[in-house]
Amino acid sequence: MPISDTNDTTRFDYGTSAELFSARGRHHRGQPIGYKRFARAAEAIRFAIETLPPQLLTGTYLEVDESRYNGAEIRRLYASPEYPLGRAAEASFA
Repeated sequence: MPISDTNDTTRFDYGTSAELFSARGRHHRGQPIGYKRFARAAEAIRFAIETLPPQLLTGTYLEVDESRYNGAEIRRLYASPEYPLGRAAEASFA
């Protein structure tokens, strides 16, 4: 069951501001990001998928307009045809 109220990526606003929260992953020794604010949700999603180690994404969630999206939902938003930014070739969806 998703944290957010909807699974419909066509209604997700990638252009609105977003906050990314992350806790330390169980197998991650580095520092967690804690909290990071982005002008656009698309940038937060790109940061989460392309910058964070995959094991840290498990404890990460995105908040947009008072809706929260967990790591799996962040991956789904990144993979959506509606995602407005380019994707890194090496980004993992696993």
